[in-house]
Amino acid sequence: MMETTSNIRYRASERGQAIVLIVVALIGLIAITGLVVDGGMAYADRRQAQNAADSAALAAARARIRGQNAESAALRSAAENGYNNDGDSNTVTLHNPPVSGPYRGNREYIQVVIASHVKTFFAPVVNIRQTTNTVETVARAKPSEIGEIMNGYSVISLAPTSDCNLKKSFWLHGQATLRLEGGGLFINSRDSRCAFFQQGSGSLVIMDKSPLDIVGGASIQKLDLIKRLTFAAYANRGRPGWDRGQPFIPSTGAAPVAYPPPFVLPKPGCGTRMATISENGHSMSSGNWEEDFPPDGVTDLQSGIYCINGDVDIKGRTTLRGENVVLYVEHGSVHMSAGADIQLSAPNSGPFEGLLLFLPLRNAKTVVLNGGAQSQIRGTILAPSSLIRITGMDSSYGFHSQIIGYRVEVDGDSIIIVKYIDEQNYDALIMPEIQLIQ
Repeated sequence: MMETTSNIRYRASERGQAIVLIVVALIGLIAITGLVVDGGMAYADRRQAQNAADSAALAAARARIRGQNAESAALRSAAENGYNNDGDSNTVTLHNPPVSGPYRGNREYIQVVIASHVKTFFAPVVNIRQTTNTVETVARAKPSEIGEIMNGYSVISLAPTSDCNLKKSFWLHGQATLRLEGGGLFINSRDSRCAFFQQGSGSLVIMDKSPLDIVGGASIQKLDLIKRLTFAAYANRGRPGWDRGQPFIPSTGAAPVAYPPPFVLPKPGCGTRMATISENGHSMSSGNWEEDFPPDGVTDLQSGIYCINGDVDIKGRTTLRGENVVLYVEHGSVHMSAGADIQLSAPNSGPFEGLLLFLPLRNAKTVVLNGGAQSQIRGTILAPSSLIRITGMDSSYGFHSQIIGYRVEVDGDSIIIVKYIDEQNYDALIMPEIQLIQ
């Protein structure tokens, strides 16, 4: 049977429609391929550009700390990572201070922006000839400066690691009350369970808005013994009921600090000068002392630096007075006994202004702090490798100190006052800080 002309035309029309459908489908497949291939390339480029921006910002921060050209350092680093600032395929821009974001206008921060143009292979079919990735990074370049140690916390435990047994970073127990004023508590341990360890009836009272910052976690047996005073209680401090503050939960997850500590440790010295005892046996001049300290019968220390190679043992029922003194304990331990009348203050001028007691990094001997009801101790107590045990101090004056140890233990049955006043304590050279912010 012969086909009619109309049937032949109908089949030709079908063939024409099929070609159109195939072309449309092909364009769709190419578009999908472009999405996968070109999109993948754009994503990979974005990651590479972000890494390059991070490296460039850090390079700029390092250069600035060293007094070099920050912009040149940033451009060189970006070029090494594939972004040469040619103005065509990419641009690299440095802003110091940043021109946008939360650090806008702050010259401690450096902003690096990379714009990268990626040519497409398949997407031109849908009229997309290139994609653009714009990434940015902000780095902090804080120069070295003389300032208060660790932002002025009253008590600091520097140990980056600890446990819940024999190596507690901060252990508050017994019946002691640690009362902090003018500065809070910082615990550097990243132990997730008990960087801060409260046990028994040991209590902590913060007299103001100073922080209690812990890098790791807290183990608190009695939460109601961790308090911050209300305004009314603070106004009535010293009267009955002064410690009726509001319990609060310590802040965990704080940013850790490096160890050894990120500040320059003092370098006191006595040269060849030897300490001498007066004829009456009650007074002593500064200098090197090779035996236990203080010598029997000595009650008064003349101003100056005492470089001590033995143990420091201030026994109960004895008196030791000294103004403008530095006790530099090179190798021995320190023990201040309950019942001792201790009247010691750091220098009020000079290179060691505010430094009262210092154990160098190589000396990890224990420091025990205590004293009688009349004791007054003023100045920084710095023992970065030592366990510092605060076992008492019945004095209403207490410690006008910043107490810094590797680990800190608070024990005993008295109210221990630690009051931080920057002017009375040691300011150190703080290391320059380079930090990637975003």
